[in-house]
Amino acid sequence: MAEEAKKPEGKKPNPLVALGKKTVKFVKDCKGEIKKIVWPAPKAVFKNTGVVLVTIIVLGLFVFLLDTAFMNLLGLVMNVAT
Repeated sequence: MAEEAKKPEGKKPNPLVALGKKTVKFVKDCKGEIKKIVWPAPKAVFKNTGVVLVTIIVLGLFVFLLDTAFMNLLGLVMNVAT
């Protein structure tokens, strides 16, 4: 019968060594994931930025117009109540 390798029962693994090994593995995994990233071309970035800016301006104008309309409506209601 083959004898199995046994760990010494009184010895615990050093927590600093285990933390170091986990940290090294984490950094290696991060480097591997970063290599998989496909960066967009500058032309696509500028196009998407333009779309976002135009959308923000249009929605801002819409909210401004709604706010102005409701404030005028509220002013009319308040004048009628007096």
